[in-house]
Amino acid sequence: MAPKVDVNDPENARLLELFASISLTGPKAIDTLNNPKHTAAIEAAIQHHQLASKNLDAKTSTLVVAAATAKDATDATRRSYVIERVLDGSLKSADQINAAYKFLESSGGNPDKAAFDRECGVGVTVSPEQCRAAVDSYIAANQADIDAVEGWPKLSGILAGVKTTPEMRWANAIDIKNAVEAALLEKYGPKKAPAPKEKGAKKANAAKASAKDGPAKEAAAASGTVDPDAMFKEGFLAALHKPGENPQIKPELREQHLAATKGMAEEEKYFESILEMVRWLGFEPFKITYSSDYFQRLYDLAVELIRRGKAYVDHSTGDEIKEQRGGPERGPRKPSRYRDRPVEESLREFEDMKNGKYAPGTATLRMKQDLENGNPQMWDLIAYRVLGAVHHRTGTDWCIYPTYDFTHCLVDSFENISHSLCTTEFVLSRESYDWLCDALEVYKPRQSEYGRLDLEGTVMSKRKILKLVKEGHIEDWDDPRLFTLIALRRRGVPPGAILSFVSALGVTSSQSTIQITRFEQSIRQYLESTTPRLMMVTKPLKVTIENLPEDFYLELEKPLHPKVPEMGTNKIPFTRTVYIDASDFRKVDSKDYFRMAPGKTVGLLQVPFPVTCTSFKVDDKTGEPIEVVCTYGDESTPKPKTYIQWVAEHAASGSPVRVDETRIYHQLFTSDNPAAEANYLDHINKDSLEIVPGAFLEVGFWDVARKSIEQARKEAEVRTRHAEQDAAKARAQTDVPEGTGAGAPQRKPEQLLGKECVRFQGMRTAYFTLDRLSGDLDLFGDKSDKSGKIVLNRIVSLKEDSKKDDKMAPKKGKGGGGNNNKK
Repeated sequence: MAPKVDVNDPENARLLELFASISLTGPKAIDTLNNPKHTAAIEAAIQHHQLASKNLDAKTSTLVVAAATAKDATDATRRSYVIERVLDGSLKSADQINAAYKFLESSGGNPDKAAFDRECGVGVTVSPEQCRAAVDSYIAANQADIDAVEGWPKLSGILAGVKTTPEMRWANAIDIKNAVEAALLEKYGPKKAPAPKEKGAKKANAAKASAKDGPAKEAAAASGTVDPDAMFKEGFLAALHKPGENPQIKPELREQHLAATKGMAEEEKYFESILEMVRWLGFEPFKITYSSDYFQRLYDLAVELIRRGKAYVDHSTGDEIKEQRGGPERGPRKPSRYRDRPVEESLREFEDMKNGKYAPGTATLRMKQDLENGNPQMWDLIAYRVLGAVHHRTGTDWCIYPTYDFTHCLVDSFENISHSLCTTEFVLSRESYDWLCDALEVYKPRQSEYGRLDLEGTVMSKRKILKLVKEGHIEDWDDPRLFTLIALRRRGVPPGAILSFVSALGVTSSQSTIQITRFEQSIRQYLESTTPRLMMVTKPLKVTIENLPEDFYLELEKPLHPKVPEMGTNKIPFTRTVYIDASDFRKVDSKDYFRMAPGKTVGLLQVPFPVTCTSFKVDDKTGEPIEVVCTYGDESTPKPKTYIQWVAEHAASGSPVRVDETRIYHQLFTSDNPAAEANYLDHINKDSLEIVPGAFLEVGFWDVARKSIEQARKEAEVRTRHAEQDAAKARAQTDVPEGTGAGAPQRKPEQLLGKECVRFQGMRTAYFTLDRLSGDLDLFGDKSDKSGKIVLNRIVSLKEDSKKDDKMAPKKGKGGGGNNNKK
């Protein structure tokens, strides 16, 4: 096992920061530090090729690291050449990198570019159809061997065989895998689960599968194909015990657990209030229960704990309990004076607590643990308190309530939880968790701790967020400047982007702090190929094309994504009056400026011929342009050097679509670690919210919005139906009884639907979504017109350097925080 890396060591911290500049972070970055040779090679590559300033995406970064650390990358000249060919997009896979080094070794340096490209498959494209043809050919040639295998043929063997054929050498591994699966499905039908094997065989097969699946897994990550459950299949989570393997104080407890669950593990239990977020992320809880379902059972076990001499009723005050725990200012630890009271006396006192004899704060039930233990979680924790409060589910039935420390492990036990997962802050609680289960001799689940994933520049504490809300610094818990799940959803971040980000990082027991820019880059990459593109002008400037007639109308067809033709097209009007973004016009031209200016010819995206600016009008008070006058060209007009976006004025087709507010979100805090500041409120960024009124969208927005909602509704209904069916089957298979309270969760399609489903790229501007403050807009069937208010949220900018490239970045010294409008 590799030695643990001290991430707080200044040199390691420097290297990790350097690695992060090329998107090498998390466990992979830390593991790299254990290999000085690889560390030196990567550092040299970053410095030599100035990679820190290139904003590498995750795929390119992975390939650069592979090129720098390959076993054949010993020669600096060859290594530099291979990395340059990765950076220019020539080498796109690990196979190509390996081939590159072999060619360079055989060529003896100074490679012939044409020969290099030919040998390394540069520019070679293998279509999915070609992959399927090669798979069919391979299966036909090896039919006898494939049929000899019982059940479904081994996918990995066929994959490897097809990959070795010359024409498939440079094919995308995902395309080959999809082709193999499709071919096998047609020939053998759905894959069936294999017959159970002995434990030793399982472990051997798991090791083989891990070795074989490695390349396919890397290919999937590089192609953007992400398994939502990947985080549960590797690293920390994959290393957890199998159901039933957690140690018990009595063997029969394990057998009872396995009999109840039949070896299946339940999902972690969630309250109804967060079911929607869990479902939105893509997961379906097996069942939802509440601790209050078990109040009587918990009370009975508390009585049993007293009978066993392992709990006592204590009348110490809060200050006295603190004093008993000892410390530098309070002296040595000491027991409560009630610790050794007779069992029968504690039983009577506990009954009196239950019957309302004692006021809140005057009596508690404490567990009799181990005061000599160095773990504070073993210093006679409180099990029950008297609370004069009405419970939201049990009403006034109880006036005493169990604590988390008493409830957590016992409810896990009642529900036959196999894996109780929590963050590393609770690692000390594991001992008391185990102690209570064993003290009562009940089935004992296994608590395992994982490291928190924190983001720089934000706070996640409920207490801190609540203060931000109450004091009006943010709108609510779903304010898009936060990084709570509900806030990310409102901001328009797709759940798949979050899962991709987390899966790429992995789950470990180490706490990780990630730069927000890395998270946003991951979102940007996810949206790039999945989001339609619309023309959008955020600060409209009127353009009159004077040589077109007043009633001129030309219908144009525009692709919704130039690289994803299956997204389709939309139709937009082109008329005498159009609007461009004010940032695309200058009153005075210059040689290094290529957009619209007096006397300059520019193209309008998708319009047949360019336009030439002949004059412009300005506001008498501000001197800012308010109208540009142009002429429309023809076949003889020279081709322009640049094209700009525009939106036409055409009332008959509802163009332009007028946006009431475009909300631009910036980092909420000026500090990278506001939670560590003495007063985090002092570090609020007063320019964190910018509201830009009056943007124009092309009329294709309505089709994009309608189709987005329709597709989301269909998927939500299918998912909900399948989830309910699967939950019913799982309950039947495990013989798990319905809870006495909530029972099975009420899943509704509406939980997966929201205005944030409408996402698009404002071309050359940013990615946007509809905010919940928007009107009904006839998208959810509530209205018959489109007169509702349109509010857009910016999800992320198109480029990471928003200060340089974002037209809508706030200007220094203008505007304020909170909900203030800024222009």
